[in-house]
Amino acid sequence: MLRRLRHPLVALAAVIALTVPWLVVRGLGLVPSLPVSGVILVSGVAVIGAAFVLTWGAETAEMDVPRSFALAVLAIIAVAPEYAVDALYAWEAGAAPGTPASETAANLAVANMTGANRILVGLGWSIIALYAIYRARVTGDDAVKHREGFLADSVQLEPRISIEIVFLAAATVYALFIPFLGGIDALDAIVLVGLYAAYVVVILRGETTHEPQLGVPGYLQRRSRPRRIAAVLAMFVFSAFVILIAVKPFAKGLETLGPQLGLSSFFMIQWVAPFASESPEFIACAYLVRKLRTTSAFNALISSKLNQWTLLIGTLVVVYSISLGSYGVLQFSQKQAGEIWLTAAQSFFAVTLLVNFEISLREAVALLGLFALQFLPFFQDFRGLVLFSGFYLALGVALLVHRRDDIPTVFARAREHARG
Repeated sequence: MLRRLRHPLVALAAVIALTVPWLVVRGLGLVPSLPVSGVILVSGVAVIGAAFVLTWGAETAEMDVPRSFALAVLAIIAVAPEYAVDALYAWEAGAAPGTPASETAANLAVANMTGANRILVGLGWSIIALYAIYRARVTGDDAVKHREGFLADSVQLEPRISIEIVFLAAATVYALFIPFLGGIDALDAIVLVGLYAAYVVVILRGETTHEPQLGVPGYLQRRSRPRRIAAVLAMFVFSAFVILIAVKPFAKGLETLGPQLGLSSFFMIQWVAPFASESPEFIACAYLVRKLRTTSAFNALISSKLNQWTLLIGTLVVVYSISLGSYGVLQFSQKQAGEIWLTAAQSFFAVTLLVNFEISLREAVALLGLFALQFLPFFQDFRGLVLFSGFYLALGVALLVHRRDDIPTVFARAREHARG
């Protein structure tokens, strides 16, 4: 009996069961009858269950497609709700052009996008790095490089993430110039979407991995190829469906609590809603770290940042133009220009942390601390945002100069892995 309970399919059934209450509530139309706390609890648990299914699907897929591509699919599905929220505001901006409502919606679309990107790096990268160092110390894994001083310890990452680093660096440099024109236009869409398309083409040329898996992925990888592929597709579709129908109510539930806590709706849309939509990604990556697959976790995190920093921005103007009925530039306020600069500057700093394929405890704490620092009142207006952006850029440049000998290695490794 005990052996049966340990069967991988029992584990799969258990995490799927986490999603059932929300599927029932949503399917029977009972959401309006639930209190806000109930909606947050049931939908949040469903997201956790879907995140596990998604991660197991990606790990299983690594046997048939390049690992980076499997993790890129995981990243896209995990942040799909973020695309839905941003597309909603971009559509509303195009539906009533020239009105205050349109201007507000356009600014909210940009705010939601910048908030999601900064949360992903400021919270996601830093917390996953801290957890990875903790797990490596507890398990005695040699992924941690020990140096003199407690904060100097660092987690080692495999050079295969060099492709993601190079493409994210290119997208980040381009994004620094977007605010100068006061809007997101067709050129931005072409360049950014083109960058992501090129990234997908490159990682598809990589080699598949036959690294043995345990648990659910290991069980599924031992099935015949047709059954294995069918299982992966079913897991991706199921997890994407649950995430899409659960994260928005979860985020809206949190937004409803905002006024009760004295927080503005703008703050909730820029920070709380994106935090909710990023939660599947964090859960999935924490699970990978727990299995001592830290590089895979960061591969997924960087890929997620890359697709939001390219596809998400590039598709905003497309959705806006469709709603408008003709081509138009999605314009934003001066403050949102500052938000984009700060997001790009944070991204630049984060990329420089990884050029030596490691991130130290000190660097993870700095990344988290700088993220928290932006909420000080001084940095809430355009001038404060620009000053904070300059600080990030200065730190990044200084670090890049210090690690200038590692830069050729990143490009060399990227070329090597791109050739498969």
